[in-house]
Amino acid sequence: MFNWIQVATAGMTALGFGIFAAADSGCALKVDHVTICGSDLAKLQEAFAGLGLMADYGGPHASGGTHMAVLGMEDGSYVELVAPVKAGAATDSGWSKLMLANAGACAWALGSSDIQKDVDALKKAGFSVDGPFPGGRKKPDGKVLEWQTAALGSEQAGALLPFMIQDGTSREWRVQPSASAKQMGLSGIRIVVLGVPDLDAAIQTFQKAYIWPAPVREEHAEFGAKMAYFRGTPVILAAPLSADSWLAKQVNDLGKSPVAFLLGGSDFEKASAKAKRAPTQWFGLRVAWFDAEKMQGARVGVIEAP
Repeated sequence: MFNWIQVATAGMTALGFGIFAAADSGCALKVDHVTICGSDLAKLQEAFAGLGLMADYGGPHASGGTHMAVLGMEDGSYVELVAPVKAGAATDSGWSKLMLANAGACAWALGSSDIQKDVDALKKAGFSVDGPFPGGRKKPDGKVLEWQTAALGSEQAGALLPFMIQDGTSREWRVQPSASAKQMGLSGIRIVVLGVPDLDAAIQTFQKAYIWPAPVREEHAEFGAKMAYFRGTPVILAAPLSADSWLAKQVNDLGKSPVAFLLGGSDFEKASAKAKRAPTQWFGLRVAWFDAEKMQGARVGVIEAP
């Protein structure tokens, strides 16, 4: 179990249990999964199938209001597609507003090996934590999955800071690598792009939480954002360049949350072959985007390995 109190007070390096891996400076996070939401799960699955990525139906959540499909990666991470069981209906999920708005990227999560100890340590270190709460879903094969989750911060789970998840049943039941992802040359989730109204405030939040050094900054007019990238982490912060951009509208309407996900693999050309247009450069790395209009509004792309 990672000792948050030591890190928050003394800047010690993470020990490499459930949530974190050892890093030279601060905490190196490993993404457990990212969530893309919409009002209709079948349409989300069809959009990914249009790229050749087959997300397998995973069944309804225990809450009864939502169901999901999963696209597994070779490194163990996965993309979760979530929507109301009744397409277009409001649910009691914290993501309901995002689902009805077809927001696309909506949450991200880290795995924990001892979630209660992590929660206790976070609270003692002065962080706001909600949970842990039990959760689960029933798969089409009849297996019943169980887990616990805890949310960090004041927004919905996985909005700015990631939420934590600990399996109560075998993780292999929750996710398996998808053959279609491997065939496309995708092996893992590399970057979570987080939409924020104030770049400096968001930078301070992450530096406080994970003891990270100052990020590298760039502006990208094609994405409508000024950005901050914490090198060696999966986090890029994006604040609107102008008040009338798509990013400003999303942040104003839906709050701080993921706005895009970048996947990766060993062969960038293969993984990005179905991108909408030629790659651009972010922080010295090539980035290529799939057509968001064909992806039900979800902004998903590929970034080359450092």
